[in-house]
Amino acid sequence: MSFPAILVLEDGSIFDGVGFGIEKVEIGEIVFNTSMTGYQEIITDPSYKKQIITFTHPHIGNTGINEDDMESPKIHASGIVVKEFSKNPSNWRSSSSLEDFLIEQNVIAISGIDTRKLTNHLRENGSMSCCIAASSKCTIDQAHRNAVDFDGLEGLDLAKEVSTSKQYVWEEGIWPDYKKSSSNLKIVAYDFGIKRNILRLLAEHVGKVTVVNAQTSFDDVMALSPDGIFLSNGPGDPEPCDYAIDNIQKFLQINMPIFGICLGHQLLALGGGAKTNKMKFGHHGANHPVQDIDSKEVFITSQNHGFAVDASTLGKNIKPKHISLFDKSLQGIEFINKPAFSFQGHPEASPGPQDIQCLFKQFNLLIENNAKKN
Repeated sequence: MSFPAILVLEDGSIFDGVGFGIEKVEIGEIVFNTSMTGYQEIITDPSYKKQIITFTHPHIGNTGINEDDMESPKIHASGIVVKEFSKNPSNWRSSSSLEDFLIEQNVIAISGIDTRKLTNHLRENGSMSCCIAASSKCTIDQAHRNAVDFDGLEGLDLAKEVSTSKQYVWEEGIWPDYKKSSSNLKIVAYDFGIKRNILRLLAEHVGKVTVVNAQTSFDDVMALSPDGIFLSNGPGDPEPCDYAIDNIQKFLQINMPIFGICLGHQLLALGGGAKTNKMKFGHHGANHPVQDIDSKEVFITSQNHGFAVDASTLGKNIKPKHISLFDKSLQGIEFINKPAFSFQGHPEASPGPQDIQCLFKQFNLLIENNAKKN
């Protein structure tokens, strides 16, 4: 059932709309995502913890929800904002509607919003705190106070909040066959907010994966006899994650092969002595051009991050590998004297293009080459 709803930004901007999902009040950082498909993967990505997503694609809900496209067991976004909501999904894989899914997951959404105007406002002024609320639950003044009172994501360690509580093994390959990994390589994946399709590609191209909690110690991981360490995507500010940075430095000291994605990329850079900063409005979408600095080859990539590694702070032992052609921000690094590399985007492409999935094969090769040296 629909209901009157409001979206109020910390700068006082007010957007009236029609709510669907759960009648409630939520606060978070508002961002915009330019992907034309994949809303299910986006809202179940743990990287969106404490964020409210504005979809720039005008129609959301058309294809419903299915069991296969979940990137985690639940919705992590605090709310979603759309221009037009499709109440009657039509897709052969659909098992429920987006609205039913939101109700099941206790999430609020708002439609009837001029998302072009909102996105332009965020591009000009940057991502900001906001409050999304059912009008029956909150006045405009209260919503504005809620937005102003939200401290934002800087200094916030969310990785430990979304991480798995129990260690588990993942052997399932990519859709639609989901073949089990036949490799004998052992990969330990730190879950800072990991997506299922990342796990599938690790199993498909690298080896058997043991997923561990974000705060698992170096000694406990080494007891698993890993051939390589994977650092996953995730939400929040990387700099407060001292436990992760300390572990990464220990893995670097023993020349353990490491591959990091998104938050994992930022944490690897921090482990190497670099710094990160908060971006104006971040990168959220599936159409971002990224260039390999050496080969000049351009890849179209999927992105979801609000923090970036400051390229000017890289040590002499870290080589910048990829840059964004949108804003020249750093997108990839490679250690010169260590078997470690990382990428800022989401190469598993859920949703998005598959241009950069070769990085998983590169990780496999890195592990095999490192084994030969030892």
